[in-house]
Amino acid sequence: MKTYIIYASFHHKNTQKIAKVLANNLNAELDKFENFNYQKFKEADIIGFGSGVYFSKFHRGLLNLTKSLDKQDSKKAFIFSTAGMKKNFLFNRAHGHFKKILKKQGFNCLDEFSCLAYDTYGLLKIFGGVNKNRPNQKDLDETKNFALKLKN
Repeated sequence: MKTYIIYASFHHKNTQKIAKVLANNLNAELDKFENFNYQKFKEADIIGFGSGVYFSKFHRGLLNLTKSLDKQDSKKAFIFSTAGMKKNFLFNRAHGHFKKILKKQGFNCLDEFSCLAYDTYGLLKIFGGVNKNRPNQKDLDETKNFALKLKN
């Protein structure tokens, strides 16, 4: 199965680290959302969408790109994210919001993955941030396991 992963990653490149592990383990094509390639998208059987979580939402650029795509006929997809907080209401809101967009666009969301990541946004910068050295090796191993689960 051909897989194409589109992601948004800024600040500390946390999501990019996760995207690269997924791409390596899924033999996937990988692009930042700014470099979206329609031909790769069209040819792929599965699309991965990834972003950092910003104020309980995926990155605006990835949201806009996804909303602009043609309606799909149950094309398979998965989502992944990195965040400075553990799974809670705001985090679940980000994933839930993005899954609704995918469903509206006609995608079949197979699964989702997230891990903690280094975050120095806003007031957190004053305190040196949270989750230093994340994603760490354990997070990368869990990412690999998620990819292997998707393969099956």
